[in-house]
Amino acid sequence: IFCRLLCFALTVPLYVMELIGLYGFYKRLFPLLAYNITFSYNDKMHKTKRELFRNMGKFASPDGTLRLLEIGCGSGANFQFYPYGCLVVCADPNPHFERYLRISMAANEHLTFDRFLVVCGEDLEDVEDGSVDVVVCTLVLCSVRDVQQVLREIRRVLRPGGAFYFLEHVVSEPSSWTYFFQHVFGPLWYYLGDGCMITRATWKDIEAAGFCELHLNLIEAPEVTPLIRPHIMGYCIK
Repeated sequence: IFCRLLCFALTVPLYVMELIGLYGFYKRLFPLLAYNITFSYNDKMHKTKRELFRNMGKFASPDGTLRLLEIGCGSGANFQFYPYGCLVVCADPNPHFERYLRISMAANEHLTFDRFLVVCGEDLEDVEDGSVDVVVCTLVLCSVRDVQQVLREIRRVLRPGGAFYFLEHVVSEPSSWTYFFQHVFGPLWYYLGDGCMITRATWKDIEAAGFCELHLNLIEAPEVTPLIRPHIMGYCIK
């Protein structure tokens, strides 16, 4: 109880900042923080990401082009793992990521970049129905407003036979200490993580999304902060 009260007390100033509009400054700062954290996370998850994306090339269109949409692209942490010649459309609701996104674009010349869309995953109106071969979300579904709506949009923009790849931290087992501390520190993490919720059972939404084939694994991310160590990874086929 003391821990929860302490976290609540620390959260109140952040809540007030959001209420009066000052939290917008943190949204400008967050891309810089995320960009720097990305290097450490990728080092720890390099093997996991390589395994996740290794078969992505088989979903290329008949003409050999792999059209990929990344929702919540951030600073481009996944670019190095994508196949050669991949045509990438980037989407993120925070326009301040674009500066760091361009740095990643310049460092990954094996890819072709189409455009950067400042949109939320719940509303991808600028992306046509069935227009992409692959959609990628990593560490994104934890912070969207409506996970089910995002998954509906993903199914809409994917062509038949296309794939949705995901890597997300999730809530821990209810009997674990991690589960307890996730719920204690969750409100504080929400503000520091720009809307990130560490108590979501995201696999349930993915299982119910209506994909015709699902490959899902629950893993413990190595050397990652215990609060976000439980992860799910895999891909679905439309």
